[in-house]
Amino acid sequence: MSPVPTPDMAAMVAAGSPAALRPWPRAVVDELAWKEALGQLRRGAWSLVGFWGDSEEAHIAVTDTAWAEVAVFTLDCPNGRYPSVGAAHPPAIRLERAVRDLWGLEPVGAPDPRPWLDHGRWSKVRPLGEAGEGVGLVTYPFLPVEGQGLHQIPVGPVHAGVIEPGHFRFTASGETVVRLEERLGYAHRGLEGRMIGADLAHGCRLAGRASGDSTVAYALAFARAVEWATGAEIPIRAHWLRALMAELERLANHLGDIGAVCNDAAFSLMHAHCGMLREQVLRAASAAFGHRLMMDQVTPGGVAADITAEGISAVRALTQAVRTRFPTLVRLYDDTASLQDRTVGTGVAPAALVHSYAAGGFVGRASGRAFDARRALPYPPYDQLDFEVPVRGEGDVNARVWIRIDEVEQSLRLIDQILAALPTGAVRVDLPARSGEGIALVEGFRGDILAWVRLQHDGRVARCCLRDPSWFQWPLLEACIEGNIVADFPLCNKSFNCSYAGVDL
Repeated sequence: MSPVPTPDMAAMVAAGSPAALRPWPRAVVDELAWKEALGQLRRGAWSLVGFWGDSEEAHIAVTDTAWAEVAVFTLDCPNGRYPSVGAAHPPAIRLERAVRDLWGLEPVGAPDPRPWLDHGRWSKVRPLGEAGEGVGLVTYPFLPVEGQGLHQIPVGPVHAGVIEPGHFRFTASGETVVRLEERLGYAHRGLEGRMIGADLAHGCRLAGRASGDSTVAYALAFARAVEWATGAEIPIRAHWLRALMAELERLANHLGDIGAVCNDAAFSLMHAHCGMLREQVLRAASAAFGHRLMMDQVTPGGVAADITAEGISAVRALTQAVRTRFPTLVRLYDDTASLQDRTVGTGVAPAALVHSYAAGGFVGRASGRAFDARRALPYPPYDQLDFEVPVRGEGDVNARVWIRIDEVEQSLRLIDQILAALPTGAVRVDLPARSGEGIALVEGFRGDILAWVRLQHDGRVARCCLRDPSWFQWPLLEACIEGNIVADFPLCNKSFNCSYAGVDL
């Protein structure tokens, strides 16, 4: 589905040199047009969808605020420099810091020149660009905070329990947080470099491991981008099976998160019961698709295997079990005053910032931003399914829990519709080995995931960018904890549940 572009965006695309991107337009523009695009971001007329680099190119994907159109603008950077996106639009700052570390492209006028992914332990700097010898460990300058009686609390990157690595530097006045600054990048795996030259099967496996709890959503985004690039039409049944997997993934993660938020408020009973429900989802997924996380089941061209009658029965039994037990847990959450005391009014993500950062998922919807890729830019079979996008306005921990609760109910509703109307037929086609360029935006449990893929003439990956929703959510966590007590950080952090690996690439 190709939306009608807004006049300003359409004019800018038409004025540039067109590139063969599908389904949304991409135009190579001059520096003047690039700066005009940055001006649209600064004015709030457009939102940032993604930003990525190449050997001599910088790319921004943008949309108007109504999501009537998405376009990509490319600036040639023969001297390795480009006007900073972050200087005009702060949500791009971390993305362009990552691009600088990987490709060596210098954002002119950047407000934050510090490295992001490169912690001084790489043997080569700018490994995807004109690589040079590593410079070794350097002191990372955290942002200064001034005031009487302030103290700093460093946390991580090693944490208690099984958790991804990240460093959090708190500045506090007594127990009240004055500033939080995050430092990530510890889980960097060189994902973009590994994609270069990969065949489509291996590329999809890599995409599915960008953030393991979103393996279906990432593989789906990659596969859809590849299918746009090759012009392939996949079987209808494959679309419906992909959606079934995506809703099972959403169900498992939301149930796990609801329990984990409660556990961080010392209410372990909810954690235990939600954990048991999550386990039932994983077992049903294994019965239906052969893997508890459904890893490697979405492939370019369709799905790896069809669902059996026994798998359908397992999913139906799961939805009945969740419908039977989950309402009692919701009442328990809502009726426990000591739990509500911890979640209501805690960690408010300001609506203005949420809209500026175009934050998706439960973070965005809890603060009034109603975007859902399944509805705004519908892809099969969501364009044929009936569901609601829950939205709240409080923006606190409690609102983010309730968005998850509401989305559990919507996922059950979607699963019922998918099973009732599941088409017959093949589940996979072979894709042609050809060059091309495709882009896709799909809804994961955290929010919208972007995949941009350029293919070589032999069908292998020439370049791929994967953008996790957490790029636009992590900075909001820094904002929402200010003015709260240090002890509420685990609660706020878990209510966001941002991906570390997803932004560490």
